[in-house]
Order: sequence, then C-alpha cells, then structure tokens
Amino acid sequence: MEGDFAMSVEEGLKLAKRVYAGKERYTADPPRQPAGMERTKTSFLPKAPMLYAVIVNPAIVDNPDIPSYQPHVYGRCDPPALIPLQMKEIAVKADCYLDTAFIRVRGRWRVHCVMGSCSCDCRLLVPLGEQGSILGVEVNFAKKSWITQVVHREEDQNKVKFLKNEYMGFMNRLFFSLIIPQVDGGCDISLEVSWSQKLLHKDGHLSIKIPFTFPEYVAPFAKIVPKREIIELNVNTGTEKEVIIQKSTHALKEKNRHAGRFSFLYEADIENWSTKDFEFSYSVFSSDPYGVVLLNSPSLHDHDQRDMFCLYLYSGSNQMRKVFRKDVVFLVDISGSMQGKPLESVKTALLSALQHLSPSDCFNIIAFNEEMHSFSSSLDPAHAKVLEKATQWLSKKMISNGGTDFLQPLNKALGLLSNTKEDSVPYIFLITDGAVENERVVCRAANSHTEKTGSMSPRICTFGIGSYCNHYFLQMLSSVGRGKYSAAYDQDSIEPEMQKWFRRALFPVLTNINVDGLDNFEAVEVYPSKLPDLLVECPLIIYGRYEGKFPSVVKVEGGSADIKEVVVNLNVQSSGDIPIEKVAAKQYIDLLTAKAWFFDSKQLEDKVSKLSIRLGMPSEFTNMIFRLEAMEKENAKQKRDEKRRSKAKDEASALVHNVPLGFGNLIATMENLPVFSEVPSQPAALAAFEKAVGRCSGLCDYCCCVCCLGACSKLNDQCVITLTQLCAALSCLACFECCELCCNGD
Repeated sequence: MEGDFAMSVEEGLKLAKRVYAGKERYTADPPRQPAGMERTKTSFLPKAPMLYAVIVNPAIVDNPDIPSYQPHVYGRCDPPALIPLQMKEIAVKADCYLDTAFIRVRGRWRVHCVMGSCSCDCRLLVPLGEQGSILGVEVNFAKKSWITQVVHREEDQNKVKFLKNEYMGFMNRLFFSLIIPQVDGGCDISLEVSWSQKLLHKDGHLSIKIPFTFPEYVAPFAKIVPKREIIELNVNTGTEKEVIIQKSTHALKEKNRHAGRFSFLYEADIENWSTKDFEFSYSVFSSDPYGVVLLNSPSLHDHDQRDMFCLYLYSGSNQMRKVFRKDVVFLVDISGSMQGKPLESVKTALLSALQHLSPSDCFNIIAFNEEMHSFSSSLDPAHAKVLEKATQWLSKKMISNGGTDFLQPLNKALGLLSNTKEDSVPYIFLITDGAVENERVVCRAANSHTEKTGSMSPRICTFGIGSYCNHYFLQMLSSVGRGKYSAAYDQDSIEPEMQKWFRRALFPVLTNINVDGLDNFEAVEVYPSKLPDLLVECPLIIYGRYEGKFPSVVKVEGGSADIKEVVVNLNVQSSGDIPIEKVAAKQYIDLLTAKAWFFDSKQLEDKVSKLSIRLGMPSEFTNMIFRLEAMEKENAKQKRDEKRRSKAKDEASALVHNVPLGFGNLIATMENLPVFSEVPSQPAALAAFEKAVGRCSGLCDYCCCVCCLGACSKLNDQCVITLTQLCAALSCLACFECCELCCNGD
C-alpha cells in the first residue's frame, strides 16, 4: 500500500516539473536523499493533512494561468500519478478533554498543476494521531459543497448509487483517504477535516502530538505570498488541580487559565510552512491517583433517555511506588502467515518485555500454531540465566509455519496460572494475526474461568496484527479478562505498539477495582462491564447510563502492591462543557460492537448503528459516504422538482472505504496469506513480464514524439538492432501469455 502510494507521488513530482512557474517564481524540488541512502516507501507519506491531484492523463498537466506550450505527452498513468497541491492557508484547533483530543484542521489548496480547461479528481490524505478516528470532512469549491455522512449500511447499499472509484482506499488505517471528484484546474479547494485521538501518557505527563509537517513543494509558486499558521489549543482536565506545562514545540500565547483549564494560541506570519509536528505536554500536580465523576443529561435526539456518567481515574505522577509481583504467560502465534518481519518484530518486542520483568516475577512462553511449543513445563523465575535461555529458545523454536488454534494454548496458560499466590498478579498476553471459527467458544471459556476464580483470574491482554484477525474477538476476550487490548495495522508499527502495550499492561497501580454504589442504580449500564486495573500509563475511563441520583462523592476501592486497600474519593459534578458522550464514544462503540458480535445480536447492532449515526462516528454496522450537499442549480425546472434534486444528490455520492475493521478473515487465515498482503503473489514469469512492460510504459508515458525522435537519431546501428530484438522478445512473451490464457479458457 505505502509502496504504491510512494510510487504514485514520485511519478507525480516528475510530472509536476512540466508546470511552468513563471519568471522569478519560487519552485521546490522533491526531497533528495543523502548519498548512499535509498529512498524508502515512507519518505513520501504525508506528515500532515494534504491534497493531491490524481493524474490519469499526463497531457492535462500544466499551469492553469501561464500555459507552457510544452510538447504533447502520450500514454496514461497506471496507477494514477499524485501531484501534491500547493497550500495557501492552514489552521488547527485542538480541544482536549480528559484523555481525548478533538482535532479540526481548516485549510485551502489550489489545483496549480492542471490546465484551466481540464479537471481531475483530488485525493485527501490525513495522517491520524494516537488511536485516531475520523469524524467528518467538508469540502467547498466552485460553488459546490461536499460533506461526509454516516448512514445505515443497508440504506446506502440499496438506495444510493455511488460513484465508481477504483483507487478509493489503498492506504492503511493510520491514514484516512477520500477522493474529491472533478475539480477544475486553477480552482481553490477549501477544506475542513476533523478527527479524535487519544492523549499519550508517559512519565506522569499527558501529551498531544498533531501531524503538522509539510514538505517544501507544497509552497505556492510566488515568492511573496502571505503565509499564516494558526494553532488553537484548549485543555480541560476535568479536575481543579494545578496544571504544569511541560513542553511546546510552537510559541504559544496564553489566552486564559482557570483551575484545571487553559487555552493557548499560536498565530504567526511565516516564510515557509511548518517543518515539525505540533507537540504539547503537561502534567497534573498529584502524586496519588485522582479523578472525577461527570454527569450529563441526554439530548432530545438520543434514543436512550437515561442520564449519562463518566468516571475518570488517573494513576498520578508518583514514580517511586512499589511494583506488583507478576506471573506472566506469553502466547505467540507462529502460524505461516507470521513469517518474515511480523514475527521478527514480535520477538524483539517480547525480548524487551522480558527485560522489564524483575527477578521475583515468573514467566513462560508458548508458541502455537495447530500445536504448542512451550519454553518450560512450568513458570520460571525471571533470573538472568533463565532470560538468556529464553532468548536462545525464541531464536530456535519460533519459526512460522502451520495454521492457528487459540483454545488449546489459552487453556494451557490458564492451567499454569491456576496456583498464583495472592501477592502476585497473573497475566496472559495473546499475540495473533489470524481468525479462527471457535472464537466465541474461546471467549466463553475465558469468561467461565474468570467467574470461577474471581479476583485471582488472569488479566488476558490481546494484541492483533493486521486486518485478517478479528479485532472485536480480541477486544471481547480482553474485556472479559480485564486486560488491555491493542493492535498494529502495518509492519513498521508492530514493535513500538507492542512495547507500549507491554509497558502499560505490566505495571498496574490499583487492582481489583470496585466502584461503590454502582449496583444501587436502576437500569444501570456500565462499560466496560468488568472493571480493569488502573495502569501507570493508561487512565481508567468508565462510561455508563443510569436512572436515579448520584451521591456527591463516589468511593473507588482497589488493591495496591503493598497489599493495602486504597480508597480514592471522587467528586461528582456536572460535565459542563466536557462532551462526555463523545469522549467515551470510541470505547463505548467498540465494546458494544464486540458484544454484538459475541451474542450475534441484531438489537445491539441496531443500537451501535443509531449511536454511530447520531455522533457521526463510523462503525462496523454503518458506512461513511461522501456526498454533494449543495449543487449549482442548472435550470428552473430542476429547482422546482425536489424529487429529482434528491435523486441527483444520491447519485453524486461516493463510499468512503477503509473505515470499518471487519470481523476477521477466516479464508486468509486458513490459506496462511502473509499478514499484510493484498492478493496472492503472481507467477514469477508473469511478474517479470509485467515489471518489464511497466518499466517501458513508465518511460513512454512522459516522452513526447519530438524527444523520442531526437533520441533515436543519435543511436548507432548496433544499439538500434539490440533495442529491436528486446522489443520483439517482450512482444513474444506477451503473445505467449495471451495464448496460455486462451488455452485455459480465460
């Protein structure tokens, strides 16, 4: 995916050289790699929201204001080339509430590379932040307004005729992408995109990082063009404790500050667009766990008219507290689809996690496919010699092959942890890239064991790799096991995401948490239903609905590492301007979706669908579409005919791909397809042929007749003969392939 995108951008930047910039105009070349370094597929991935002109016909590439009258270009771009558009304005607003940030980016770009008499599609690409989730896009150009909308999946499939788009979503889940159809050359595009992301928690600090790095080649041609960057930051911690600012990458000016709340503004006239991401971090002055309970009433459009509550509990900044003793079993999927970099990244992250265990901790490793391979027959202490043996075992025994089976290794791990002592916390870490048929059986087995063992049940933490595994099964399994779920959607993020996952899950502050009085309410609904532990780098968010009256103070009880019961008193107050439903929406929708999958409940699916549509947040049971909101009226008859206008709007809609996760891919798992592959690899002969033809067509796409004749006139006879023989060989290879297809009936 990233490789295809990088190739398209690279070809687009080559095409962009045809655009005449005029005299004394500013132009920027593509970034050059240092000597001895090869350009990677990630070097062209955007580090901020960007727009690209999608070029299929290279002949339309030219300056819409000053024609260059260059020689005609023959051929077509397949896949389409992507030319980064020039940016004229950019502004960012970030509203941070509790552990969630809502980002809104507003900008203006110009289609500077297409003739004024022609038009092209434009691609928007947005790099999302930590656990980012798209909320909406609004685009305005040429008296047209396009917006995204979340709709019922059945409705959009039956009633809306979508525009056909072959290249709609080839990026992974770290990026949001959509196509803006048919924008005229020289046109300005005003765009507003919003998404939510989680704040990062590390070393007692909370931080936000917003992608805000722009390449040099998005600067307008003219040297003297006013450029203005605006960043507005609003933070509401939900408490009245003192807040200490730790770091800011941009020169922020304080607008106002109150207890637990503050606002900053960065506004500057610049010569070049930002070359660094916006980062801001702060800490709440409290060494002990702290938090708050926020209450809110439902809106008139809410199908559920029960009141809402949101309990927020943070671990505090005390770095010297005693650490729990741990008994840990690592379950690692070594099926054939994990071969290569995925399994190597898992090994590296696992070795790092072993180094963070103390000598008093015990562990075991079980590698599984259809069979199990255990490091030891029991739990071994994490001494230096044992860790060295484990390192050698990982390199020798962890070899990817075979299929996938979860139930047998999970039962084995539960058996190993059945004798855990009261002063220790038992853990199971499950890492997989596949899906199996008996996933509901696995969840029932884990839930049954949890109910029998109570507070001594293992924390089942799950990690999904790629899109073939059922992420909602993994979330359900971690939910019933009071553990931590995480995932990686591309190869490069496996190791860092796993290390973050281990670091958070292995260091609880309070265990076996109980919120006093929740069971006393009428018609109460709590998510997560089984309360997980309070972790060092992960706040505890409990969201729910209730009928009744909350007390003024809520007691939260939990066990600490020194075997003492800790009681935290949380004040109960109105949420005020904190949108607690939106803050908890991602967690709430994901847990509801996992529950709907587990019980195969149409009622829960409908509940998720209604919530998704009302909040504008995509889910598994809804689709996000990109539709024309306002159209220029063609004639008076169309204006009077409301039915035809409605039909025209429906037809001018496009499905936004790559938003849902899905519920796993059993076929891909059974066939052991590589975890990040798109399609099975093609035969070597055909691949070589396509590569040769692709190279030739890539050369021909951007060569005009005059240039070709001029080059041929300077070739000697032997070179011409060699080239003729090469072309004949390629033609024979193509004919052979066609004959083979015909003989096979294709």
